[in-house]
Formats: sequence, C-alpha cells, structure tokens
Amino acid sequence: QVQLVESGGGLVQAGGSLRLSCAASGRTFSIMGWFRQAPGKEREFVAAITSSGGSTLYADSVKGRFTIFRDNAKNTVYLQMNSLNAEDTAVYFCAVRLLGTIGASTTTRYYSYWGQGTQVTVSS
Repeated sequence: QVQLVESGGGLVQAGGSLRLSCAASGRTFSIMGWFRQAPGKEREFVAAITSSGGSTLYADSVKGRFTIFRDNAKNTVYLQMNSLNAEDTAVYFCAVRLLGTIGASTTTRYYSYWGQGTQVTVSS
C-alpha cells in the first residue's frame, strides 16, 4: 500500500505561481506522477519523476513552466507551477507507479495509487 497526501492548491491570478506537494508513505515505487482533471475533461498527464529523481517527464502543455522535483529525505514530490494561465485550472492528483519506466508513464492505467486531489484555480 502507498498513501499519498497532496497539498498546496488554491486560487491564483494568471501569471502567478503555486507549488503542490505530495507526501508519500508505505511501500517503495518507481515513478510518481502528477495528473490533472478539468471539469468535463479526461484526466491528463502533467509530469512524472523517477524514484531517484534522476529523470523527469513533462506534458508539452506545461514544459518550461512547471518543474517536478523531490525531496527524498521527506519522501515528498513537488510540482512547481509558474506562469499559470486559465487553462491550468483543474484538480491536480499525484499518483505512483510501482514498477516501470518513466517514458511509458503518461497513462493513468499504469498508476496504482492516487491522492485525493487538490484544486488549482487560475483567475484571468
């Protein structure tokens, strides 16, 4: 079992920044990813990072604006979001993939455990 607790969502103006956190506990895993889901849309991949933190992967829509990184001492993964715009408004979820490679970690079905989600709202 893996327990995930997210925090850091909120309301921000367009152009602003937010940092999301996902604290993990339980068994080890290979990949942690962030996904988001806007109203009426499917859940989509945002970013992922390996357990070592050595490799990262980003969706094209957030590349250059978002950064995923981890603090292994705290077993926490962060998503730093800069230059936010209205299209970033969504519920953000962290999730873990127990085994696998980061290159194939953009699909929800590969992830076994999910956090409860945190709302990010960007006002224009």
